[in-house]
Amino acid sequence: MSSSIFSPVSPPSHTIFKPNQNPLLQINSPLSKRVSFSRRRNCLNGTRALLSATKDTVLKDFHQRRALKIISGLQNLDRDNVAAVVTAADKGGATHVDIACDPDLVKLATSLTALPICVSSVDPAAFPAAIEAGALMVEIGNYDSFYEMGLTFSSEQILNLTKETKRILPSVALSVTVPHTLSLPDQVKLAEQLEQEGVDIIQTEGGKCSSPSKAGILGLIEKATPTLAAAYSISRAVKIPVMCSSGLSSVTAPLAITAGASGVGVGSAINKLNDVVAMIAEVKSIAESMSLSTTGEYVFQENNLRL
Repeated sequence: MSSSIFSPVSPPSHTIFKPNQNPLLQINSPLSKRVSFSRRRNCLNGTRALLSATKDTVLKDFHQRRALKIISGLQNLDRDNVAAVVTAADKGGATHVDIACDPDLVKLATSLTALPICVSSVDPAAFPAAIEAGALMVEIGNYDSFYEMGLTFSSEQILNLTKETKRILPSVALSVTVPHTLSLPDQVKLAEQLEQEGVDIIQTEGGKCSSPSKAGILGLIEKATPTLAAAYSISRAVKIPVMCSSGLSSVTAPLAITAGASGVGVGSAINKLNDVVAMIAEVKSIAESMSLSTTGEYVFQENNLRL
């Protein structure tokens, strides 16, 4: 992705007026300044329109309540594993793939799939480089690795991270995870505040805090209960799409959609497998449970994939 995301597009050389071409367009004249400003404004408007079209395309499956995002992990920098996860998402019929916020990994992912790449981080300053490398969406979330270190996030911290990300990347699709460590009423309140801040997608979680007491299908449903409850409650409190994530499987993914989610996010059920064939099979199983196409097909409108 070119640097036009962050700076005005330079006008073609044939549109640049030279001072000796017309005395009314001398470089320091008021008319020259107005022409220059108008040219920059038109270029900015064109860039914003293209960004808006790309954002709409990235969010299309969420608005159609059929999104399936496969997650490799916020701190997973293993190129082989990330490549396998991306390949599985592409071949298995997912609509999005979520990887660590690392430009080199983004370039690797874009070489393997045309699916929109989402990058996850809790450092807003890291997002621009990943967007430059080809990512089309950013996610404040995938906190699992931090929970394992005893770290949690407050509503205030999440809101501050969101505001900073919106300041840096106002036109890029933004998803924010509501921590399951908050009480359910506080999760709903935070989701409402995030919607007011202009977030595009709310993501729920809960698998890490659930220890199923049953085996088999009963255990899968029990494990998904916290994130399903959050998706149900939050989807009825906000107008933006809600993605249900953590502890989901082919058994519980359809339940998430029924509960009100616009899509599901699946991580460890895929990225913990040791074989790419097994990964593809699991993604296909989840996609089929959601009645999605499993051809891996995802088409961007011309000129919307790269800016």
